[in-house]
Amino acid sequence: MAPTRVAIYPTSSNPPTLGHADIVTRAARHFEQVYWAAAVNPEKEYLFTQEERKEMMQAYVDHLPGLENVSVDAYQGPTVRYAQSKGASVLIKGLRSTNDFHGELQQAIGNLGIDPQLETFCLFGRPDLFVVSSTLVREVALLGERIDSYVIPPVAEQIYTILRNQGLLPAK
Repeated sequence: MAPTRVAIYPTSSNPPTLGHADIVTRAARHFEQVYWAAAVNPEKEYLFTQEERKEMMQAYVDHLPGLENVSVDAYQGPTVRYAQSKGASVLIKGLRSTNDFHGELQQAIGNLGIDPQLETFCLFGRPDLFVVSSTLVREVALLGERIDSYVIPPVAEQIYTILRNQGLLPAK
């Protein structure tokens, strides 16, 4: 019997974008189970809480086709230990640029040093989503401008609601 093919798509996205959703959708075609997991990077400042980011990720899973085998989760601590707890043998990473590549390469090498059985698979971002980043979404949203080219409508509404609740945007 072949082993269950489980992958983890860890992301510290702040917020998750259509680019992230594209990567998890494409990964879902190749694995029996994918955990799209909201990670915490201690070197990063977050505008959205881990729970808010997880809710946004769930909105993508609920609204986009092809994600029936994707479970949204959240974790703290080393990604390798989280992957082991889920029985995963693969980490999924999305790449847009050489900067992404260099960072992910260093992480993959470090992860192999901890668990030689945990592979890292990289998927390149679609050309039409290359410029979409969490930073861009945050900056445009904080201006009160439309972000529906970068996120699905339910996520856009979540973002605007959170920003209004934080007093960063005027009330409707």
